[in-house]
Amino acid sequence: MERTILRARVLTFHRTPQGVRDEGAYTYLEDGAITIEEGLVTALGDYAATATVGARVVDHRPHLILPGFIDTHVHYVQSQILASYAGSLLEWLETYTFLEEQKFAEPDHAARIAACFFDELARHGTTTAATYGSMHAASVDAFFAEAERRDLRMICGKVMMDREAPDALRDTAQSAHDDSKALIERWHGRGRGLYAITPRFAITSTPAQLEAAGALLSAYPDCYLQTHLGENAAEIRYSLELYPMARDYTGIYESFDLLGPKTLLGHCIHLTEREVGLLAETRSVAVFCPTSNLFLGSGLFDRTRLQTAGVRIGLATDVGGGTNFGLLRTLDEGYKVLQLRGERMDPFQSFHMATRGNAEALGLADRIGSIAAGMEADLVVLDASATPAMTLRMETVTTLAEELFLIQTLGDDRSVVETYGAGRPLKSASAFPRASR
Repeated sequence: MERTILRARVLTFHRTPQGVRDEGAYTYLEDGAITIEEGLVTALGDYAATATVGARVVDHRPHLILPGFIDTHVHYVQSQILASYAGSLLEWLETYTFLEEQKFAEPDHAARIAACFFDELARHGTTTAATYGSMHAASVDAFFAEAERRDLRMICGKVMMDREAPDALRDTAQSAHDDSKALIERWHGRGRGLYAITPRFAITSTPAQLEAAGALLSAYPDCYLQTHLGENAAEIRYSLELYPMARDYTGIYESFDLLGPKTLLGHCIHLTEREVGLLAETRSVAVFCPTSNLFLGSGLFDRTRLQTAGVRIGLATDVGGGTNFGLLRTLDEGYKVLQLRGERMDPFQSFHMATRGNAEALGLADRIGSIAAGMEADLVVLDASATPAMTLRMETVTTLAEELFLIQTLGDDRSVVETYGAGRPLKSASAFPRASR
């Protein structure tokens, strides 16, 4: 049994920081040692006090190690429509998304894009993602097979979609139920894989299909439920036209018993007071997707309003509506969104959200999102001097908070020195060669 020790500065969170001076919210080691055995962290402490005899030591000094980044809403099947021009959400779906997702009927295409997607996650320091496939079971099989090969903690589900989409992308309420059930039994809990029941959104699911999603969630309550909510004004209007008996958009999902602590709701920008209260009451998760919301002109997420009401919040890239695979760029845009709302998010809160905060949103904080004995060894190594501009700025940085904000604001995949999944290096060229074209 090989024992590996990663030496570097180490930062890990215990709870949400209440400000830059809330040192009790985190542990920071100037010269730390993370001991890893069989994919798990077995110890965290000062390097000088750590027994290194018989261990392989990887020295990442002067860089900073954090838990691997976690993405709570992303569409891997949209990887090739990143940066596609459109004026709004519904136009973007019809012009690009539905055409692109039809390609995933081909297992070989799904396998290639899954490999490319995981390469991108590794380059950007992401070790867990709650992911949408297409409506094809093959897209989910390809995703989980690649995640298993890399030994990653991943979440995915087949999109359920039986109306308001091209014929080639439509299933039925029954086939969506049966395909999802088979995928759950094949992949959920296998290795590090977890399944998400995935009706795309109310517009593309008939009442019969949302009822089927509710039946699946009742039969498999340890699965996730992921969908979209309150992203765009036109989307909301059309959803309520299709469900005229609903009190509001959230009420559609409420009526089919789809809300709960494992429900991940992308966007949640335009919500009534009743909807906010319902999310808090059901402990459903509102997922903040800043790059997507800005790119598609959807609106500005109101984090303070949701937090004050007691709503649980996650953070996500939302590729391909989002414009970058990385949580660093997402944090930077999220900071700007909140600035426009007159809200503050300090750098400790930012990095907590991308690590332990998102693990809490997924109900996985006992396994990922922190660095401690018994936790899965998913880690990211960050370089605050990755570019000439960052190096120049670092000459005047005097605190950890300043360094984190610099990484968040100017950093990108070049700032990620290495990404570890279950203790295994993922970004290194020798680990997983770039998928062939």
